[in-house]
Amino acid sequence: MSMNLLSTLRPERPAWSKGLIVGQKRSLLPKHVWSICVRLVMADNRRDLALVNVGVGSKLRGCAVICLTFCMNNWPRM
Repeated sequence: MSMNLLSTLRPERPAWSKGLIVGQKRSLLPKHVWSICVRLVMADNRRDLALVNVGVGSKLRGCAVICLTFCMNNWPRM
């Protein structure tokens, strides 16, 4: 195939990140973590509060906490 044919088959579209700031996100501020914990306490959501405490205490990323919850849910019951 010639180069002219390939360029006509592929549509030109702008880059998905054009005009956006791309990169690592800022970490949560302590006041944001505190507000999340307060909302979970007010909603009496103990499970999610425990997961937030585990994630904040061990500085886990979101994907690691989700993996942790998956492992906890598949743990054999006694």
